[in-house]
Amino acid sequence: MTNPRSVAIAAPHPAALDSAKAAVDAGGNAIDAALAAAAALTVVYPHQCSLGGDLIALVRRSDGQVTAVLSAGAAPAAVDVERLSKLDRMPGQGPDTVTVPGVVAGWEAVASLGATLALAPAFERAAALAESGYTVSPGLNRAIQGRRDVLLADKGMVEVFGDGAGGLKGEGDHVVQPALARTLTELAGNPGAMYRGRIAESIAGTLTSLGGAMSADDFAAHRVEITDPVRAEIGGASWWVAPPPTQGVVLLGILPDALDSADTCNPELVAAVNDALRARTANLGDPRGGDINVDAMLDPRGRAAEGSLPRPGRALGDTVAIVAADTDGTVVTLIQSVYQWFGSGILDPGTGVVLHNRGSAFSTDPSHPAHIGPGLRPPHTLLPVIAQKDDLVIGLGCQGGSAQAWILSQVARELIDPSSDPAEALGRGRWVIGARDLGFDEATLIAEPGTEAAADAAAALGLGTARRDAQFDEAGHVQVARIRLSDSTLDAASDPRADGRATVLSPRQ
Repeated sequence: MTNPRSVAIAAPHPAALDSAKAAVDAGGNAIDAALAAAAALTVVYPHQCSLGGDLIALVRRSDGQVTAVLSAGAAPAAVDVERLSKLDRMPGQGPDTVTVPGVVAGWEAVASLGATLALAPAFERAAALAESGYTVSPGLNRAIQGRRDVLLADKGMVEVFGDGAGGLKGEGDHVVQPALARTLTELAGNPGAMYRGRIAESIAGTLTSLGGAMSADDFAAHRVEITDPVRAEIGGASWWVAPPPTQGVVLLGILPDALDSADTCNPELVAAVNDALRARTANLGDPRGGDINVDAMLDPRGRAAEGSLPRPGRALGDTVAIVAADTDGTVVTLIQSVYQWFGSGILDPGTGVVLHNRGSAFSTDPSHPAHIGPGLRPPHTLLPVIAQKDDLVIGLGCQGGSAQAWILSQVARELIDPSSDPAEALGRGRWVIGARDLGFDEATLIAEPGTEAAADAAAALGLGTARRDAQFDEAGHVQVARIRLSDSTLDAASDPRADGRATVLSPRQ
């Protein structure tokens, strides 16, 4: 009989850990635990992820093979490119920003890489949670207040998050989602129902009624890309990231500077991030739509280029990362997202599904690598990472919008050290660089306490600077799980900026 596996897992909400625990008790491995957590988060963290969002994941199996799963949805076949190309930039929210949601198909693909349990129990637990309800967490409350006008403008959002008196629920209030519970129950019996039948027709109908171009046929056309990750040897370690249209190669381009010094505020790293921002701006897009200059992003200091970033509004609280590792050496880092807080600002009343606004990241310039077009995927910020140095393997991911590469670069050196305390590493101050994604017209470095030297280095480069007196969401919600292969020792940590936890789960005997 196979020995039961322990699983280290980190996620941004306690309900995710509760669902993961149930999966491990049932004999599940790291993949099962991650998927169980992911399903729960689509209920309790609707501002960051939902059935109406996308998924990018990496899975390392016990034999050491790493596989990338890209379930990023495409623009509708009937998208009005001519109309949109006349705009200076894509709308920030609304029906034009919704691409086909990839999360459910992504879960199926991840499960196919070695899950030991069926997906149905994860859906059923999530359905029960949606039916019985949950309390508004501090993180969800910040998002509700930050998107107050958007939520009040949408009938579906008001039905779920309204307080019944013309306002919105707040921290500690109870939220129930009966329509979402019915959808999750239906998916427990058939995950493919997300893309054919009632669910797809309901969502497409809502978008069409609002002036969108999505059809049920677009849902049926969705396909997951299961592929090889991009691998690089940097700093004595192997690093794996997902390929474009997501930005994993951007992290690889700055890791040499990040790993070179224990000082995460050193001017070389700040300069490398500044160059990488411009390289990504000019080059990231969907390979389906034309050639993508990956070399420019892998070597930003040698090939930095000017460009105009596809410009959505502020990308706040856009993502959840779930990372898990088990004693067999299986490691999962799974990231799912609605892009910005509450995505497109549309909740389909018939299904209870919050729809993402990932399409707002398209460029309206037909010559840009990120140009919008039928069947094309927008550039993605989602950045799951797996790394191995000697016998230590880590799964790593974060919330943080376009800044995810910079955020992960500041914790990578410490986390790949087996003697480090991962919780201490995630609790240290960080800095991020961005422009419109952080609420600024020009490239600006925002520094948390303890990272003032990075702001000084940015100012020397001519960048804007802003200093915060406390930690803030835009600096990322990092999750990490690690295993030392030689003795199967596990540990994990969850970012203090989020509402989550990390633990090592052992199955009930």
